[in-house]
Amino acid sequence: MNYIGSKHKLIPFIKKTIYSVVGQDLSNKIFCDIFAGTGIVGRNFKTEVKTIISNDLEYYSYILNQNYIGNHQPIINQNELISELNSVKSLEGFIFKHYCRGGIENRKYFSDENGKKIDTIRQNIENWKTNNKIDNCTYYFLLASLLESADKVANTASVYGAYLKHLKKSASKILILSSAEFELCENIHLVFQKDSNQLIKEIEGDILYLDPPYNTRQYGANYHILNTIAEYKDFVPKGKTGLNEYKKSKYCSKQTVTEELEYLIRYSQFEYIFLSYNNEGLMSVDKIKNIMEKYGKYDLSSINYQRFKADKDENRNHKASETKEYLHILQKNG
Repeated sequence: MNYIGSKHKLIPFIKKTIYSVVGQDLSNKIFCDIFAGTGIVGRNFKTEVKTIISNDLEYYSYILNQNYIGNHQPIINQNELISELNSVKSLEGFIFKHYCRGGIENRKYFSDENGKKIDTIRQNIENWKTNNKIDNCTYYFLLASLLESADKVANTASVYGAYLKHLKKSASKILILSSAEFELCENIHLVFQKDSNQLIKEIEGDILYLDPPYNTRQYGANYHILNTIAEYKDFVPKGKTGLNEYKKSKYCSKQTVTEELEYLIRYSQFEYIFLSYNNEGLMSVDKIKNIMEKYGKYDLSSINYQRFKADKDENRNHKASETKEYLHILQKNG
């Protein structure tokens, strides 16, 4: 997925740093990814650790992580189920009505055909769950597959804060439901949808990885369409972009972010804490250092890398922007 702040390209740097501090053998470690997003960091440690604890405030993230982290055994008949959903006759529903050109508000997040297909697939998945045709593991797998497949044909430049005036090439393609394949393993992992500063008092482990929002952009607004598809509940969309009510993170406010981070560090019951943050964030390197070194042995690692920003025109063009990514390291006092 085209996701703000994704650590996909930084995984080698993150893993190398964690290995250098904790050691190569993590087989008896509990690893918590408490701002999980799409779960890319947790996925890369899933088969290496004893337990992953994955958490995010957003429901679409919860669905993705229930699939990629929570699911660990094969899905029975997954190909048949995907094929059946791809072949169902499309009907108008909530997404078509509120987020397509042919709907009542003329929003252009999806083509009319794709909006109808999203509606039909989503309704079928829910009906299968209600009628016990599928179990919870299969339910999350199919929903994650729909979210990622819908994202591929979304008519946006990068996020869902706005849609484009005209359908771009990728949005004109017909949605094909593709499997959200996850790694198999023997260990059972845990997935939550909670405020990180509440969850931190309820869990404990060895490695705590933090990747909080860096700036004032709220993920609940930027990815509201994914939440709408995932939850699929009736509501009255607001404004030009069709927003629903969403939870706001205090990590997206300069007035509250420092206090929030210190609270999280103070109450964490993990020996090793790794915090990803870049040079464009709300908190400076020194501010983070001053917080973390109160609680144990502090260190810092960094890397320069090219990230990409979506242009605001009607094409998904991108321009490179060099950023310094920091990985703040704390070995917490007992």
